[in-house]
Amino acid sequence: MTPVKAWVSAARIRTLPLSVSGIIVGSSMAYNSGFFRWDICILALLATLGFQILSNFANDYGDGVKGTDNHERIGPARAMQSGLLTAKQLKNGMVFTASVTLLISIALIYTAFGSERFLESVLFFVLGLLAILAAVKYTVGKSAYGYMGLGDLFVFIFFGLVAVAGSYYLYAAQLDAVVFLPALTVGFLSIAVLNLNNMRDRLSDARAKKNTLAVFLGPKKSKFYHYFLIVGALVASLLFFHFTNTYLWSVIACVVFIPLGKHLAYVAQNESPALLDPELKKVALATFFFSVLFTLGFLF
Repeated sequence: MTPVKAWVSAARIRTLPLSVSGIIVGSSMAYNSGFFRWDICILALLATLGFQILSNFANDYGDGVKGTDNHERIGPARAMQSGLLTAKQLKNGMVFTASVTLLISIALIYTAFGSERFLESVLFFVLGLLAILAAVKYTVGKSAYGYMGLGDLFVFIFFGLVAVAGSYYLYAAQLDAVVFLPALTVGFLSIAVLNLNNMRDRLSDARAKKNTLAVFLGPKKSKFYHYFLIVGALVASLLFFHFTNTYLWSVIACVVFIPLGKHLAYVAQNESPALLDPELKKVALATFFFSVLFTLGFLF
């Protein structure tokens, strides 16, 4: 495999649509409110992709050096695990990606707030630093929060609240409480992807002392937790459309919950963790298509 293909493999392209879903939803609401700007949108998408790629590099490195990625792992082989990239190469890739992403974030903050809104600029700069720290510390280091069952919380914060409400604020420089309902939807669906991943790897993670929430909960409670996430996402969406008549056409986005209902039935009957792997792609794509249909509802 060529070096370029090795880095593309480590970047895990299939995770990128999920990462931008929150930005798309926040941007669409800004568009409907008359605040949308293409320069902010493009920079926000680039920054989010940078954070996600950094997280993927860090996860590959962190799980690799800890021995969590071994022959027992069910999902796609990681770059370090497969010998495509060394630990040193991944560390260098993390430093480079973090640096570029931070520069993009600074450009985004200046584009959104200029030199007039100093407090907002400082707040979002700190959020950018925290996002970089969260991307790295998920699996890297002795205090990696992904090994303490806290991954779900951080996914909810950054993929849901920060991505949707934060991106909306970049456009509007103000917040509307109703923005948090679609933020809940995207956040819950993003956690559902992580939970599926952790349910799939629960046994090997437990042996490697990677104590994800699925390890703490066990197989039965992890399924009930998964039901709560999908149903909670649907309820948040329905509440959003109930309280906002101006967003009526975007109710078309709720069609993604039809295949997700079939997905829940599959999870309920599943007895083999390995067979959950294809379901990750289904939920991730459902989240992405939710954001796309949500946006199309505003356009048409």
